[in-house]
Amino acid sequence: MLKCIKSLYFGKRVFYSLFSISLLFLLSFWFEWLYSITWILASILVILIFTDIVTLYSKSSISADRILTGKFSNSDENKVEVNIRNNYGFKVYAEVIDEIPVQFQKRDFLKSVVLEAHKKTGFNYLLKPLTRGEYIFGNLNIYISSILKLAKRRYVFNKDQTVKVYPSFIQMKKLDFMALDQKINLHGIKCIRRIGHTMEFEQIKEYVRGDDVRTINWKATAKTSQLMVNQFQDERSQPIYSVIDCGRVMKMPFEGLSLLDYAINSSLAFSNVALKKKDKVGMLSFSKKIDKLQKASSKLSQLNRIMEALYKVDTGFYDSDFSLLYSRVKKHITHRSLLMLYTNFEHMSALQRQLPFLKAIAKKHLLVVIFFENTELSKLTKVTPQNLSESAHQTVAEQFVHDKLLMAKELQRHGIQTILTPPKELSINTINKYLEIKARGLL
Repeated sequence: MLKCIKSLYFGKRVFYSLFSISLLFLLSFWFEWLYSITWILASILVILIFTDIVTLYSKSSISADRILTGKFSNSDENKVEVNIRNNYGFKVYAEVIDEIPVQFQKRDFLKSVVLEAHKKTGFNYLLKPLTRGEYIFGNLNIYISSILKLAKRRYVFNKDQTVKVYPSFIQMKKLDFMALDQKINLHGIKCIRRIGHTMEFEQIKEYVRGDDVRTINWKATAKTSQLMVNQFQDERSQPIYSVIDCGRVMKMPFEGLSLLDYAINSSLAFSNVALKKKDKVGMLSFSKKIDKLQKASSKLSQLNRIMEALYKVDTGFYDSDFSLLYSRVKKHITHRSLLMLYTNFEHMSALQRQLPFLKAIAKKHLLVVIFFENTELSKLTKVTPQNLSESAHQTVAEQFVHDKLLMAKELQRHGIQTILTPPKELSINTINKYLEIKARGLL
């Protein structure tokens, strides 16, 4: 009985009717003939409410389920599916209130659904997480009412479902095509002029117009009486590491995501492409200590290991120790490798402090320093100032933008590859740089 009372609610029509009856009782002080009529209307209302409650609490009921994918992709739209089945012998009206995880700060979710007798229906909605971690869904509340809509019965399903939000594997799948050889003419992919070629032999094939005449295989040509050429491919099984700075400089947010999350999403997409190109991939994260180190490997399970490692990476408010990074790289990464270092510098002085360690790493490895444009400052430099204050702000913004370009040139002057990129274009620019390095045989 107590359980039934807790699940019972009254609709708006009940309160509107009670207000109207109260008003009629008030008017009956002046118009006595209204008094009897008002009591009749009140009795009818009570009978209708009782009938509605009995109808809703009959043996029939509804069943529902919230269906979540095994994991959510950070910074992407993820689908949540709700299925409801009406076991009543009549049409009912449902109001669905899903208790969405607190990270979304969404408290106004309400979906109205009409359920035909003995029929199943459902709907989907999308959620876009902006941080990694565990998200807990609360109750799936469904309020059922009949055609009278006087009483409501509450049903509760799927209490405390948990889903983990991983780095953007949806973005990774979207960029998966970049591992294919037919990518050159696709939108967003730079055409890279190959300087020479690598010397990893693949096969001997017939000469076609456009092949490099320097690769003609004269012995095979003599045997077959037609021109044959050696075909080469990019060198494989080269060790490649994503090195992620987890210091305070990566805490800066852009469009809801921190720079660290942009770096993590990019490193996952980049690692996937590198694995498809038959290279060995690994990852390393650091701040005041080495947080995670995943040795480079070309196994198919390596991507899952990297995803699990990236899922737990977080940043604090510490200054990163690049001297520690240098010592650990020297100790644990013994073969010449491609190191994609995700970090950020806002001032030339910050770069100068770390430059000796970056130069030391670059002596043994091919180092690519990836840091970020401040897109808000870039927008400010393009606005026409309306007064002296805005003009001063624009001058300061232009100075910061210019400093970023100077930092990129300073790194290049010391033989360190650089990528200066807006956060939203990080993944595509990183993969382009990797493909350029492979095409030019720099590693």
